[in-house]
Amino acid sequence: MSWLANPTDEFADLTRAEQGVTLFVVGFALFLVFGLLTGGLNPSYFLFLLGLASMYALLSLGLNSQWGFTGLINFSVAAFFGIGAYGTALMSASSSPIAGGFNPMVGLIVALVVAAVIALAIGIPTLRLRADYLAIASLGLAEVVRLVVLNQQDWTNGSAGVRGIPSFFEGWPVLATFPQSMPETVIDLVPGGTITIAEPLFGFGFTFGQEIVLGTPFWRALLNVSLVFVFLGISYAVLRRVHRSPWGRVLRTIRADEDLARALGKNTYSFKMQSFVLGSLVMALAGVFYAHLNLYVSPGDLDPITTFYVWVAVILGGSGSNRGALFGGFVVVAIREGTRFLNQVTLSFDMGATEVVLSLAGFGGPMRLLLIGVIIVLLMRFRPEGLLPPQRELIWPGTVDDVPEGPDVGVREARGGADE
Repeated sequence: MSWLANPTDEFADLTRAEQGVTLFVVGFALFLVFGLLTGGLNPSYFLFLLGLASMYALLSLGLNSQWGFTGLINFSVAAFFGIGAYGTALMSASSSPIAGGFNPMVGLIVALVVAAVIALAIGIPTLRLRADYLAIASLGLAEVVRLVVLNQQDWTNGSAGVRGIPSFFEGWPVLATFPQSMPETVIDLVPGGTITIAEPLFGFGFTFGQEIVLGTPFWRALLNVSLVFVFLGISYAVLRRVHRSPWGRVLRTIRADEDLARALGKNTYSFKMQSFVLGSLVMALAGVFYAHLNLYVSPGDLDPITTFYVWVAVILGGSGSNRGALFGGFVVVAIREGTRFLNQVTLSFDMGATEVVLSLAGFGGPMRLLLIGVIIVLLMRFRPEGLLPPQRELIWPGTVDDVPEGPDVGVREARGGADE
């Protein structure tokens, strides 16, 4: 409410980095709205992007609770993501070779239980050792899970993947048939026509006011986005709470100096195990959402590049910062999906007698990795703590605002010794 009442003062109260992030988010949101109004961005695809960005934000929150809170190096993000996706897919899909046809809620529970058991199995032999042993074990786990999924056709359908996954709300009252029961809605922003800006620069023209049709795919995407927002909201609220709690303070002490935490009587092994399992469950939750969003999972979804993207998101936002994990997840998806359109960009320059045509076809993939690499280099050089370090998150609301600028009464008045 304070942002709505007085946005200028609230903005001025932010740090310079927070102001930059806020301006970036507002600018990117305006860019997306511009795409919607000009017809360059389909509303259903817009919601799909929101769902994908929220899924990466979930993965980033999970890794942040392990690395950012406790200092646990986990290179098996894709493995726990795949366990969540395959766990619910094998329980609910019609093509499942194990036990298909169950309600997606059953798949969700099974996926989380399996993720917790595997996290315990990998944590028991490694968390008493140095952090690099966990890194090696988690890296091996990621490859083992991917190879098992790829080669065990009797369990997972192998390279063919699992098809026939129902939507998450299959079998639910009202929500199961909500997309089909909604009438087609047409939004006409410019009644009776459109507004065209003809070729202002480099041959591009923009036309505003095309009719926006909201059909069944849009309402289905809206349900999916609502689902991942619920997952994301619950995960963020829980992690934000525990980060400030005494439990979170112990985790931060373990990350800073494990010997000190042990000297204070804390069972560091138990705390690290709890942090590792908690983060793995959040990653599996992202996998569950992905399976019911994409309605198909395959071994390709467990590629190590997913782990790489999530690590970039956490480092970009700031290790230990839940806000940073959210921001980093959205930025990574913006780069990943935004560079796909570079392949369609063609610029034409009229040089008099000749015309120079510059095409960016084939640059999408290399540019994606190049941009992410540039971001990492710039961060390490100018802001190694990330864009949104967690200092503000560790202050309870009202702790600072309630502190008066000066005492209500002087010391002499308080002692009853005021001059007459």
